[in-house]
Amino acid sequence: MRFQLSTDQVDFRHALDDLLSGTDTVSAARAWTEGEHGPGRALWKRIADLGVSGLIVPEDDGGLGGSPVDLVVAHEALGHHLVVGPWIETAAYLACVPAHRARAAGGAMLTVAAPYALDADVAELVAGTTGERLESVDATRRLFRVADAPPPDEDAFDMAALACAAQLLGAAERVLADTVSYVRQREQFGRAIGSFQAVKHRLADVRIGLDFARPLVYGAALSVSAGSAGGSRDVSAAKAFAADAAWRAARAGLQLHGALGYTRELDLGLWLLRIRALTRAWGTPAFHRGRVLASLVAA
Repeated sequence: MRFQLSTDQVDFRHALDDLLSGTDTVSAARAWTEGEHGPGRALWKRIADLGVSGLIVPEDDGGLGGSPVDLVVAHEALGHHLVVGPWIETAAYLACVPAHRARAAGGAMLTVAAPYALDADVAELVAGTTGERLESVDATRRLFRVADAPPPDEDAFDMAALACAAQLLGAAERVLADTVSYVRQREQFGRAIGSFQAVKHRLADVRIGLDFARPLVYGAALSVSAGSAGGSRDVSAAKAFAADAAWRAARAGLQLHGALGYTRELDLGLWLLRIRALTRAWGTPAFHRGRVLASLVAA
């Protein structure tokens, strides 16, 4: 079967890419780490006005009534452009919860414990009580402990894990593109390092990993959309594989940039840390492999 996005989905992706490409998302991310939420809030509103926060919310609740595939398209773009804020929590998890999906579709910035609440200092925590702030490897992700948090909704958790996998794909694609551009310019021994066979092989491995992960992510979206009994298993396979592929891209990007890759001034580092954080968010690779195994054994 050959899967292709619909014309509407392609147009939506282009519209979102155009919006984000015309915005200094990196500056907004750096400001977010310092507690300056103005640029991030402004960007949130523009993205919400485009319909991203209500993509999978039923039309009766003010959403667009879209599918999980639409969600993947949007979150891949959010990951590619390093957008800050609790988008997974609002537009994926809470968009599935009847009590909160109307507010999510309306553009409210909401968060939920998973098990820690992202950006609870700026977003509204929908359940539980906010506790101390924790340090995250990604400074753009401000995590908080939550007391009296309810158990996660299983369907909403799957949707959030799917969105997280999509963001990992988008972030990894950005890292790969930036690394390819760098190795074409960086010279050693009178030649661009991108002409060295070892470098080509390293980047080819990254490309192959992402090309194998993408069908799993979109396939999981179709599985969830169809209400398949194996939907949770497919989401877990997609999340685990996308995390591995993105981590491979991050390691290659860091190493091929050399010492420059370790500097805070290089924007690439923001994507590298985002990938590291999202790899463990909404279920670690080990957790998701465990769910896949349990599903296969039960079958």
